Formats: sequence, structure tokens, C-alpha cells
Amino acid sequence: MGQGQQEQVATSLAGTVSEEISASLAPVDAELERRYPGDPGTRQPVHTVYVPGDAFAADTIRSWGDQALAALDEHAPDAASFAAVLGLADDLAEPVYARVRAKLEREPIEDLRVDFEDGYGPRPDAEEDETAARAARLIAQAYENGTAAPYMGIRMKCMEAPVRDRGIRTLDIFLTGLMRAGGLPDGLVLTLPKVTYPEQVTAMVRLLEAFEKAHALEPGRLGFEIQIETSQSILAADGTATVARMIQAAEGRATGLHYGTFDYSACLGVSAAYQASDHPAADHAKAIMQVAAAGTGVRVSDGSTNVLPVGPTAKVHDAWRLHYGLTRRALARAYYQGWDMHPGHIPTRYAAVFAFYREGFEQAAARLARYANRAGGDVMDEPATAKALSGYLLRGLDCGALDIAEVARLTGLTRADLEGFAAPRRGDLTASAK
Repeated sequence: MGQGQQEQVATSLAGTVSEEISASLAPVDAELERRYPGDPGTRQPVHTVYVPGDAFAADTIRSWGDQALAALDEHAPDAASFAAVLGLADDLAEPVYARVRAKLEREPIEDLRVDFEDGYGPRPDAEEDETAARAARLIAQAYENGTAAPYMGIRMKCMEAPVRDRGIRTLDIFLTGLMRAGGLPDGLVLTLPKVTYPEQVTAMVRLLEAFEKAHALEPGRLGFEIQIETSQSILAADGTATVARMIQAAEGRATGLHYGTFDYSACLGVSAAYQASDHPAADHAKAIMQVAAAGTGVRVSDGSTNVLPVGPTAKVHDAWRLHYGLTRRALARAYYQGWDMHPGHIPTRYAAVFAFYREGFEQAAARLARYANRAGGDVMDEPATAKALSGYLLRGLDCGALDIAEVARLTGLTRADLEGFAAPRRGDLTASAK
């Protein structure tokens, strides 16, 4: 057959076959869209800082930034000394150090949770009432005057019987205070800790629905994070993955799954000296969380380290190396968020994040540019990889590791282009696997 001759096309199936199959799979199509809508495409903070309710003040965010800068001044006053502590490559030392200092001056905390649970503990009701009202007032003022973190909210007490009423009341006082101060801020985040049964998630959904109705808010306006801190939240008595059922029980309101390093480890009987985010028990729990959350739009966050960078310089450096290593390890495993417990942790949080995105930036940009321009290369990429590459660059942009000008220069793409590659249609990804 000549090259210019048109190919003859023949089929054997009646057109009704395809129609019947499509009709039979319509419920599955709808279920896929409902259960697995994909990532929301919004910014994910690189960390969550939690501050006890009684310690939270109007200047907390600025104070943490100043304390972190002071720690750098004392223990790593220049790029070379900081790089030596963390083992940064020579070409990363200056850009990472400069960006860390700029971040601490501009936006030291990306996500702040005022804690009314373990970090706050049991208090007289009148005291917790007042603290919750105060937290609402200060957060509302911070958003009004431009000093807020991109994300802020509270961690309430859990839904277990001894503290359930107290947790509900604190949440009510806090949310009511925000409404009275002008409404719910866009960056509002709520955290429900120590969730063991899906029914506790359902109870949280009903609670938020009641608040929305009381204030004539749009249904679904309030979402929440689920903190995974018990073995039962990973594996139920019947052998099923409880965390997957929790996501469904949230009815679309779950925004994140946060791993609780120390409660979870203690629940499994791990000795205190070995309770860490890189323990095999932690890896197992987070892997289950990650698979359960994949495609649902619910994001996974790592936990924290309780080794504080305080004391003599040698001790601070040891704690910095530990925190940096744990953060880099988490990033490689696609846990793009973690918890920080002390101002001294945030220099190494940002150093690890910035180094992660900057050291792979040029290669990722080049690969995405080749894909976008349909050019050849030594790696054959497809839509799923383009999604990963653009997601990597977008996360780097959001946290300040990368600048849009340098990304545009190496990729020839705008942010809108990146967002388009990061959120392909489901059919595009399915076709790429064929």
C-alpha cells in the first residue's frame, strides 16, 4: 500500500455496545468524580506552627521570626557557616541562606494553629472561654491589619467523651468571635485531634453544618484537618484502613491528614527515645495516609521533632542537622508539610525546603519545557510526569524558594501554564498510561 493511500477502517461492534457500556459505568464515573476530585490547586503551607492558647499574642508571628533570625545571628551568622552545619552544596549556600533570612523577615510562619489541646491542657471553663474569644479577636485583627500568616486557626479538643463538650464550646466561641469581628477569613483552618473512629469525623461535620446554618453561611464553607494519632485511625478492628473511611465520613470537608508523631508512637508502645518521624511505625502510618488521601484533594502532613535547637552552639547545630535531615527525608517522600514546635526550627525548615526546590529546579524546568514544546530529550515524559514537574515548580514558587521570573526564563511558561499542567483532566492522565 502506498504511503499516500488512505487506510481502510472497519469495525465489528454495533454503536449501541459503547452506549450500553457507558450507561453501565455512569455510576462509576460519578463516584470517581465525587471521591477523587484531585488536588484543590491551592497553596499548601510547608509547615504548621502550633502555639498554646494562653501563649498566643498579637506579636507571636513576628516574635517567632525575630527569634529565628537571632538564632541564625548567634549560631550561623553567614551563608558559609550555615551551609557547613547542614552540608549544603557550595552553589546553594548563598541563595538558600539569603532566602531563609528574607523569609524570616517577610513571612516567618506560613500556617499557625492556636492550640487548645495538648499544648494548652485542661483549664477552668471560664479561662478557656476567654482564651478562645481572645484568639478569635487577635486572628481577626491580624487578617485586618495584614500581619496574619497565610493560614491560621485553632486545634480544638477531640471528640472523646471526657473533653467533647469543652472542645465543641471552644470551637463555637472561636468561630462566633470571628463572625462578630467581620466574618471567617479565607485562610481559616481547623484541626480535630485524636480521631479514632469515622463517627467522630461525622460528628464534626454535623457540628460545622449547625454553625453554618446558624449564621446563614454557604454549606461546606467550613473544612477541617484530621489528626492521625492513634493506631485505630490507621487500622480498624475489622482490618480496614480507618483513615480512608474518615475521609469519606468528612463529606468533602476534610482538608488534611496530619500525623501526630508522639501520640501515635506512644500508642504503639515505641520507647520515648525512639519516637521520631523516621521510625518504621511512622513510615507505615504515613504511607497508609498517603495512599488513602491520593486523588481525594486531602493533603498529608508529617509530624514534628521534639529535639529543640537551644543551648550552646554545638547543641543547636546538632538539633538543626536532625531537623533538616528529617524535613528533607519527608520532602523526598512527598510529605510537603510538617509541624514545627520552636522558633529555632524554622530556619532549618526553610533551608531544607528551599534547598529541595532549588537543587532540582533547573532539571525540572528543562524537562517541563521539553514536554511543553514537544521536544526530545533523554527522558520520555508524559502528562503524569508533567503534572509532577509543574507541581514541584508551583510549590517552590509558593514558599519563596523560586521566583516566577527565573521559572519563566527556563520554561517559557507562565504560572497559569504551570497550573494547567498541574491539574490535567482525568482522561489526559488515563490516556497517558496506554
